[in-house]
Amino acid sequence: MSSFKCCCMNMNTSVYSLSPLSVSLPPSTSSSSSVRFAPLPRSSTRINSSLGGTMAEPKATSTAEPLLLNAVRGVDVERPPVWLMRQAGRYMKAVFLGFLVSYQIICEKYPSFRERSENVDLVVEISLQPWKVFKPDGVILFSDILTPLSGMNIPFDIVKGKGPVIFDPLHTAVDVDQVREFSPEESVPYVGEALKILRKEVDREAALLGFVGAPFTLASYVVEGGSSKHFSKIKRLAFSQPNILHALLQKFTTSMAKYIQYQADCGAQAVQIFDSWATELSPVDFEEFSLPYLKQIVDIVKQTHPNLPLILYASGSGGLLERLPLTGVDVVSLDWTVDMAEGRRRLGPNIAVQGNIDPGVLFGSKDFITNRIKDTVRKAGKVKHILNLGHGIVVGTPEENVAHFFEVAKGLRY
Repeated sequence: MSSFKCCCMNMNTSVYSLSPLSVSLPPSTSSSSSVRFAPLPRSSTRINSSLGGTMAEPKATSTAEPLLLNAVRGVDVERPPVWLMRQAGRYMKAVFLGFLVSYQIICEKYPSFRERSENVDLVVEISLQPWKVFKPDGVILFSDILTPLSGMNIPFDIVKGKGPVIFDPLHTAVDVDQVREFSPEESVPYVGEALKILRKEVDREAALLGFVGAPFTLASYVVEGGSSKHFSKIKRLAFSQPNILHALLQKFTTSMAKYIQYQADCGAQAVQIFDSWATELSPVDFEEFSLPYLKQIVDIVKQTHPNLPLILYASGSGGLLERLPLTGVDVVSLDWTVDMAEGRRRLGPNIAVQGNIDPGVLFGSKDFITNRIKDTVRKAGKVKHILNLGHGIVVGTPEENVAHFFEVAKGLRY
């Protein structure tokens, strides 16, 4: 990996212990009557960071399937698996809980997000930072949903303080004709290489997660030219020249199916599909411009990787909830605007759920965070639940509260 220098001093690892707590579960959630909290195991083996500190490393190689995969498949598990969207990155201090955490230093040396996310060594380093500090049950690739665009002949950048910028937004049939089908092996080999390294690093102690953008969300970026408040350009295209948008959506569908297959072949054990902007559509328009393309992706991937769990996240999806399982995904990730118990009821018993704590909760007191975790787990029940936030960690979130979240979550016992 890349070598960096840091003047931070090494510190001894801090490990929290939890006193036994319990929370009653209502009869409707599961056959288990309570959730217990257990002390976390200590780990004494340490490895050197590329920045010059030390980080904890598990002593032994696990031979069991990762907890997250078992939970998704409905296998009995002792607690809900936990990971957090945006768990790697900006909120982490240089030295935290005795671990050297390097993201801010990496950002200073490599200010371009694309440079950080397209460099194998940096991708691996950043992806592993939360794993080495918090030991989540899922380790997600550090990347971006727009990463494939360059390989599709859509030039872009991600500008600090502004976000994604598409240099030549697509508006016409001629523009769409210029979009190439994505070949991940040729365009993003660093993604495959990073996944292979990460899979070896986490072994079976956590599930390695890949991710892609959904067709409508990707189309929204490339038609709008970046982020948008009103999505007027893509809606104008959808409602005045739908054939052009459908042609673009089909190209993204074929390409993202290939990208998921590529990530799985390189070591990803589950893949999350982000359809962040599909919820800007009305239900009837979702059924035309998003749902069939999501279903097509799932169908293609399941032909070659039938056991690969696919997770669908669409923020603000309360109005579309019953339609999401129609895509064929294995897990629906709920945001915090849907009550977990209500979400379970509306989705039905055959699909796993992920979420769905408000990221803002992490600004509260530790007792408040604990109570929200307990409430969410109680409402989700003991089957097919991945504990997560309802969105990514917010910049400025206190690091010690993230640590508390993981501590409480990993101390749970059904």
